[in-house]
Amino acid sequence: LSAGEARNRLRWADGKTIKNEVDLQVLHLLGPKTEADLEKKPKAAKARTAPVEKQKAAVVENGEEGMETRSLLEQLRGEALKFHKPGENYKTEGYVVTSNTMALLKQHLAITGGQVRTRFPPEPNGILHIGHAKAINFNFGYAKANSGVCFLRYDDTNPEKEEEKYFTAIREMVEWLGMARAGEGRIRPGAAGDILACMSCCQALRVCPTRSVSLSPQDTSPTQCIYPTYDYTHCLCDSIEHITHSLCTKEFQARRSSYFWLCNALDVYCPVQWEYGRLNLLYTVVSKRKIIRLVETGAVRDWDDPRLFTLTALRRRGFPPEAVNNFCARVGVTVAQATMEPHLLEACAREVLNEQAPRAMAVLEPLKVTITNFPAPKALEVLVPNFPADESRGFHKVPFQPTVYIEETDFREEVDKGYKRLAPGQPVG
Repeated sequence: LSAGEARNRLRWADGKTIKNEVDLQVLHLLGPKTEADLEKKPKAAKARTAPVEKQKAAVVENGEEGMETRSLLEQLRGEALKFHKPGENYKTEGYVVTSNTMALLKQHLAITGGQVRTRFPPEPNGILHIGHAKAINFNFGYAKANSGVCFLRYDDTNPEKEEEKYFTAIREMVEWLGMARAGEGRIRPGAAGDILACMSCCQALRVCPTRSVSLSPQDTSPTQCIYPTYDYTHCLCDSIEHITHSLCTKEFQARRSSYFWLCNALDVYCPVQWEYGRLNLLYTVVSKRKIIRLVETGAVRDWDDPRLFTLTALRRRGFPPEAVNNFCARVGVTVAQATMEPHLLEACAREVLNEQAPRAMAVLEPLKVTITNFPAPKALEVLVPNFPADESRGFHKVPFQPTVYIEETDFREEVDKGYKRLAPGQPVG
């Protein structure tokens, strides 16, 4: 129940008291705000309306926002983002070059054949949400637009918070969005198992790349008592997979220096990390940490509760995957964090359903209406197009007879000013 709904239902109550009570309940459910929650968001400039063919989406160009009028694949194809070409990592600003860099890049090209390689590495500690859909579209989309490959990699660096159902759900959602077909694609079972052999090198560098754990992690020996940290696995898994473009959200920008340092310290191929802005929605929660708190406290039924904006919840509500992908394309690839209105996602759903879903009618709260001056001796059949915008796609018959049913809310015996629906002495249609 939102504060606005509470005020409408409790009009006799003090508004300030209601707000304080709602704030206390939110604090109890989600805990205190983090630094990210308290960070002031820049005010978005009001955009002027423009014809559809001239509407523009922001994309990344040399670390700054530019304007394009193309689809997502066109935004990501070739040099549209001004990313480096495979094997030309050293041309990226801030990339650290060592005496062995060129030899390692030559070896990298020999292995990949100049192929673009990206990866989508979610942590299996929750269900993917709408923000992850942008990351999926960006990573898989950039690889597809440039005839490359994208790895689905489970970032299993914190096994104490991971569950098997999350591993399965992540793969299902990537397949649901159409980024990989069932049984196809390159899916890595885990990050940590590939790099345990490198730990002795880090001991010589006097760094601590591991954490102690008490649980048996996925797909590794049940006797394993230590586990690599994210900062250790991120860059080395990218190196092992010969990733060309390591695409991360902006909060990982501070870790770019350690990313380059560790690869160079171990004298292995060093990919390039590129950062982009997160996608948030207004009036909802898209943080896995906060959603799991809502699930655990019973505030929502589960991760697929229709009130949430997880991908499983959107699927349950009937959102087509194409609508989610189109929404991500409209948001575009931005350096700044994008905070969008939920109705923009709903508009994308309506556009897709308008093309895919044949029209049907239903009355949820029926009110019986008898037409006393029905103009025909028997029921009539009315032809209704399945798709109003394209009548070539067929029609269906709807019976019209003396007794019909309308929604109860579509009729009033006493009307207010401005009421346009059925009422005594007031025709409709």
